[in-house]
Amino acid sequence: MHIEQIKIQNFRLLQNCCLDMREKTTLLVGKNNTGKTSFAVLLERFLERPDNFTYTDFPISIRQRILSIDDETNVDELAIRLVLRIAYDETDNLAILSEFMLDLDPTRRHTNILFECCIDKSKLLRALPDDPKERKKFIENNLSGKFLNIKVYAFDDFGHTEETPYYMAHRDQLEEKERSEVRALLNFQVIHARRNVASSEDAGRGAKPLSAISTKFFRKRDIEVDVDDDDETAGSDGESLEKLRSMLAGIDDQLGEQYAQVFGDFLKSSHDFLELGDLKVVSNIQSQSLIETSSQVIYGETDNFLPEHYSGLGYLNILYLLLQIELCRDDFARRNAPLNLLLIEEPEAHTHPQMQYVFADKIHGLISKIPNLQALLTTHSSHIVSKSNFEDIRYLSRLSPAEPVTIKNFHTDLSAKYEELGADGVALFQFLKQYLTINSAELFFASKAIFIEGTTERILLPLFIEMHDRENVDETAAGGLSSQNISVLEVGANARAFAPFLEFIGVRTLVITDIDTTKAVVSEGTGKTSYPACPVAESSNTSNETLKYFLLAPDPKEVSEFSDWHKRLIDGTASSDEGQIKIAYQLAEDGYHARSFEDAFVSINLEKVKARKDMLAGLKNRGTLDAFSGNDFYSLTSQILGKKSDFAGSVLYLALVERESWRAPKYIMDGLKWIHKN
Repeated sequence: MHIEQIKIQNFRLLQNCCLDMREKTTLLVGKNNTGKTSFAVLLERFLERPDNFTYTDFPISIRQRILSIDDETNVDELAIRLVLRIAYDETDNLAILSEFMLDLDPTRRHTNILFECCIDKSKLLRALPDDPKERKKFIENNLSGKFLNIKVYAFDDFGHTEETPYYMAHRDQLEEKERSEVRALLNFQVIHARRNVASSEDAGRGAKPLSAISTKFFRKRDIEVDVDDDDETAGSDGESLEKLRSMLAGIDDQLGEQYAQVFGDFLKSSHDFLELGDLKVVSNIQSQSLIETSSQVIYGETDNFLPEHYSGLGYLNILYLLLQIELCRDDFARRNAPLNLLLIEEPEAHTHPQMQYVFADKIHGLISKIPNLQALLTTHSSHIVSKSNFEDIRYLSRLSPAEPVTIKNFHTDLSAKYEELGADGVALFQFLKQYLTINSAELFFASKAIFIEGTTERILLPLFIEMHDRENVDETAAGGLSSQNISVLEVGANARAFAPFLEFIGVRTLVITDIDTTKAVVSEGTGKTSYPACPVAESSNTSNETLKYFLLAPDPKEVSEFSDWHKRLIDGTASSDEGQIKIAYQLAEDGYHARSFEDAFVSINLEKVKARKDMLAGLKNRGTLDAFSGNDFYSLTSQILGKKSDFAGSVLYLALVERESWRAPKYIMDGLKWIHKN
């Protein structure tokens, strides 16, 4: 038995979305302001604190209908809803679930629980003032509590195929349930992102969250063992607590003897003045109060330790999480519900990347030890994502502020898009998963992306971005390109593999690549055709598959069509800036059309390269520079460039330290302008 699906309607950014749940762990990811926190809040509202809904919980898109409510308004259409779809089979104990199974047909494998927060129209209309402005303020300030009806229903939508949801089309078929019945079926626990961990700055302020939660942990164990001392699960805990109590009783006796001596004069005076002969001072140490007041979490040897607030926030966060999970595990075991749901918000809080990797590796094992548990993690951490199973990932997407949030199944929805690519789609999808795992999953959280080919571009791109912001000061007044949430990835010639993924997550992307022109050469001996690299002016083809894919090159066998496309590629008319992806590659500049970044850069910075040749690493045959004339920069760069990364590093050094004012190739700067504006 498990929660198979969670549907949400009309709650903040989540106007109409659906989450497919994994049987063990589901990872909910997405950029900021896509509804991860709202998702967590709604679960807690309905499952734990149902009376806390207010006007601001309703999405902006329906608030005008709420403000203009009248006798004709259908408030069912405005209700905040949460639907849990529960899957089960014949091996499950259905005794508790049977309260929500409206049809006992043995072929059925699903049932649904609907949580609904609906406006009490008649009560609200009676309370509304007549003045329109006052009505608006009244609704905004008072739409909560008594003006909202919160109910729970069971329904069976087996065979329902209409576009309208079953709970809207068949209101009369909903069977109302008690919240106690839901609590018997489902135990929900949440560990919030805003965890109260304290750093060394909190020393002396009484901030000891680990000690506090360890006290809470002990208190809960102590109480539960007292209540369930006949329970086999109490076993070792009961024995340990009994030993502690026995030790404290012995300490009480010893302290009582000492107290009789210490307080002897006081007791004699009491007898003399008040004739209280039976007055005594005794020790009464309670285990709970002892833990609360006289224990602390330390780090190091007991004789040479550091208090908890001396630990880094990352360690404190992990320790706090582990204690919270232990508390949740105890609660799950005590209530023994058929369904257990644990929500952990942003486990990466305060934690450095390496610790996030460790946590991602360990958390699944820790959670798996809790019976009947489904875990739901929300995260902003690319490190946690990259260490997770991609089958577990669910992506919250919001293409624009005006559009609603959708929840996409990374594995099934995206793999389907790759299958549309044909025979190599499966291989491309496998490459994508492996790349994101090994290199970076930060694309999940980026607002924009820039793909580059190699090390040279990676070294120099920050310089070009800085140049863009400096040259476009008016356009960047509100925030330059360097201040935007942009992920830069070195993908080589594999940008094509990311195309469905970029569409899937809705990220604007600039692909900076080389035109990589080639020409057809027929061997006299074999008659076979090869396509060696050549200057643009001599070319008839390109070896760059990224260009061919994104700029829709026809089949080379269609000679006339391909030739026409190649001409458009060279003059720049094959590109399009209207879509989500822009391809930036070398175009003619200052009378020369470069084939690669290096000859493009040298062609527009020739005199500066000559002047700085002795300071530029990665150069060879430096004398060739002095003798160079004409514009065959393709041949020049092949003669003078040795290690490209060293050359790029020297260019960057001279720009930053020597204040050399290099020019950036126009195709790159035009691309940066596009990604900045879009």
